[in-house]
Amino acid sequence: MDDVKGPDTSEGFERLVMTYQTQLRHLCCMILKDAHFAEDAVQETFLKAYLGMNGFREECSEKTWLTRIAVNTCRDLLRSRWLRHIDLSVDIANLPEETCECDPEDTALMDLVLRLPLKQREAVLLYYYQNMTMQEISETLHIAVSNISRRLESARKALRKQLEGGMKA
Repeated sequence: MDDVKGPDTSEGFERLVMTYQTQLRHLCCMILKDAHFAEDAVQETFLKAYLGMNGFREECSEKTWLTRIAVNTCRDLLRSRWLRHIDLSVDIANLPEETCECDPEDTALMDLVLRLPLKQREAVLLYYYQNMTMQEISETLHIAVSNISRRLESARKALRKQLEGGMKA
């Protein structure tokens, strides 16, 4: 991140945007379940990152730092009064194609992931879709690794139950 700090931060910031914008857009879209809100969240994430670059202490990776900002931005949007009145229970087919780069047979699983409670959905998306380690997720969400493990296990159980229930029907 050394190349981002300093009086002329435009090149370093541009590198951050080019490196992480697609990943963050995918993540925000999966958390918010809306491509337009996700775009807004990503823009706000980079604005917050730009304004906070001097405060970045390099105690974690750039990816973890930006992901933390993005997740918190999405949480803020989900808590906003205006967004609470919008139906976010969308079908995966309504999300932009570039959001989910999964095979058609994985679409059912992704649809179930999108229906998980927010805390479980965040853990699953960061672990399985953003390929973050449990330690990175812990740093991103500011919770203990054991809590990440519990959230993932709860999510796996919920997904397993839904998948097995769907097979019996």
